[in-house]
Amino acid sequence: MGSNMAENHPVGFRWPMKAREKGATIIHVDPRFTRTSAAANLYVPIRSGSDIAFLGGLINYMLTNDKWFKEYVLAYTNASTVVSDDYVDAEDNGGLFSGYDPQSGSYDNASWAYSGKRDETLQDSRCVFQILKRHFARYTPEMVERVCGTPRDLFLQVAEILAANSGRERTTAICYAVGWTQQSYGAQIIRAASILQLLLGNIGRPGGGIMALRGHASIQGSTDVPTLFDLLPGYLPHPAVARGDATLDDYLRQSAPRGGYWSNAPSFLVSLLKAWYGDAASKANEFGYQWIPKLTGDHSHISTAAAMADGKVKGFIVFGQNPANGSPHAGLQRKALTQLDWMVALDLYETETAAFWYGAPEGWNPADIKTEVFLMPTAGPGEKEGTFTNTQRLLQYHDKGVDPPGDTRSDLWFLYHLGRRLKELYRESTEPRDEGLRHLTWDYLPERPDPESTIQDEPSAEKVLMEVNGYTVADHVQVAGFDHLRDDGSTACGVWIYSGVFPAPEKNLARRRNRTPGNYVDPEWGFAWPANRRILYNRASADPAGKPWSERKKYIWWDAAAGSWTGLDVPDFPLKKAPGTAPQEQGSGLDLHSGSDPFILKADGRGWLFAPSGLKDGPLPTHYEPLESPIINDLYPRQDSPVAKRFRRQDNALSPPGDPQYPYIVTTYRVTEQYTSGSMSRWNSWLSELMPEMFAEISPELAAENGIENLDWVVVSTPRNQIECKALVTRRMRPFRHNGRIIHEIGLPYHWGYKGLVTGAMANDLVALSEEPNVYIQEDKALTCNLRKGRLR
Repeated sequence: MGSNMAENHPVGFRWPMKAREKGATIIHVDPRFTRTSAAANLYVPIRSGSDIAFLGGLINYMLTNDKWFKEYVLAYTNASTVVSDDYVDAEDNGGLFSGYDPQSGSYDNASWAYSGKRDETLQDSRCVFQILKRHFARYTPEMVERVCGTPRDLFLQVAEILAANSGRERTTAICYAVGWTQQSYGAQIIRAASILQLLLGNIGRPGGGIMALRGHASIQGSTDVPTLFDLLPGYLPHPAVARGDATLDDYLRQSAPRGGYWSNAPSFLVSLLKAWYGDAASKANEFGYQWIPKLTGDHSHISTAAAMADGKVKGFIVFGQNPANGSPHAGLQRKALTQLDWMVALDLYETETAAFWYGAPEGWNPADIKTEVFLMPTAGPGEKEGTFTNTQRLLQYHDKGVDPPGDTRSDLWFLYHLGRRLKELYRESTEPRDEGLRHLTWDYLPERPDPESTIQDEPSAEKVLMEVNGYTVADHVQVAGFDHLRDDGSTACGVWIYSGVFPAPEKNLARRRNRTPGNYVDPEWGFAWPANRRILYNRASADPAGKPWSERKKYIWWDAAAGSWTGLDVPDFPLKKAPGTAPQEQGSGLDLHSGSDPFILKADGRGWLFAPSGLKDGPLPTHYEPLESPIINDLYPRQDSPVAKRFRRQDNALSPPGDPQYPYIVTTYRVTEQYTSGSMSRWNSWLSELMPEMFAEISPELAAENGIENLDWVVVSTPRNQIECKALVTRRMRPFRHNGRIIHEIGLPYHWGYKGLVTGAMANDLVALSEEPNVYIQEDKALTCNLRKGRLR
């Protein structure tokens, strides 16, 4: 669901194909019939924006038909935990949870807390299991058919296949991509999948889990390290004013729970500060904590673009991104660029963003654009060395093939030398705000530059990776892993979850390419974080007594003779902690967990069917309609997400529910032959020849309704903008029925723009600015539009 793996991840899709050859069943749930659908055993249509209703129906089916894995759920989830008496479920409150403040449009989650009790019989009306049953009771097969447009019999077929393929002897995996994430409740869709997988016993076990199919070679790495404004490397929360993170002690009180492995957050953060600030970071100055700027609000890309359009941003450095084409409401993004004083674009080619000042479809006079634009050519993947972190959390190091041509330089070169020059510029500054920059450790040049390279001042990616791994401060000896990090300033580590990747000089484990005969896990191929564990929470692959649930699928187990956990993978559990170990009530960290609590990052050691914290839009997934929808919510009086950010401004209009001016659903997607906004692929003559032109994919029924023939010009419009392209009339798109009414859906690829060998209309011109509340991503997988035959002029 939420992905078209065959076309968008074709190299990875060979593994599902091999599994099918061995008897696996592949199910594809998607609004469009794609090449993934054609390769699947079962294709199931679904209306864009209704994923939670579908998954909620599956959850309800497992609960009402007694198909859940009882031993697993009782031992490994919070099903028996009793929730506070103050909690009110969306089921009883019109689609809203307790704690909602309509003035701020946000939740106070205090009432979602645990009561401190458990009921192992699962009979208490306020235990998680009973709350879950009540919450999803209305998600019946009939409701799924009405809301999703999925035929009831097909839905039941999916439910029966999943139930039959889960339990002691069998497991099921779920793969998703941005078809789930790019919605106003994307995180909750993934939560719904995790609830389903926990109920079926498919987490922490081989052949199970939920896999995010990443859209680039190292998108996983860019969230790990990260490029997200509200995180520090390794998923540590970024200090924020709203959280009360005024001092290091304040921050650690908020970020380090008493129970679970996150209780080690002080060691991770202090080691990070020592990696950044070196000898200047000491206990006396909170290890330089005050040098980290504190978040004052939403500093995401979308909010920043809105502020930029209002003239509140002076400068912009953009690389690895093409917002003039690839970001939501691309027209507003281009307008925002005109309000800057300066912009630096680093890319392989001249992107739409780099060329907005003279090439944008708005037809601006370059003389009227005040933004000074600098285009810096950057090296391609084969022209630089470094690591990729793939969707499996696997770090793989790659060497440089050739030097980049001319003045072209790597991103690492640019960042290193920019930092070097800034440090020199501010070297004599006495301003307190400049102390962090002045004290940054910045020693990344190799001891011996590559004599065969024409670029003698290229920083060493391996030196960066060694800092990422971590070392002891006194002697600069590499640490073996994150369990060696300390909170007293004696260790430094750039990314705690990557610690162990470079445990000794000349021992870069990301370079490994070794097969392990007799072990399909291949633990010596690259390095998977954390600690080279290939499946997270793999203690759950054994029963509470430490024995494999299934001999056929055994993965990790307790070796009583050795007094240790062992298996095919590195155990994601304390090695010497026996299955029968009781929790230490007065302890902290993992001592609070028993020997049968596999979810070591959670404070209670259990998989969360109900999330008492961590999400801004509710403890349980709830079906809301997209921010734009032709349909009124069938499940609750509340129409759409109460906490999604809408950017209410004149240049970002949204159509109201059921708006007759915009009666159709539109969704965006990728094709194999082009890549994201096209800035890398549309300059390639072969790829441009294979997929030269933008199109709108529509059903024969919608085409007939509007008098459109295949390859006719059409105009697609939303309240933000309108575009023209050719119509592709195909039965791959099909109408959906909703309460006796036909709902049409249109598919738009988003690869074209006004630069490159082939050009075309930009689908992102149609998309609104909006943000999902947890990860601040836009909603472009379900919005409304109109369609007419003809052209704009």
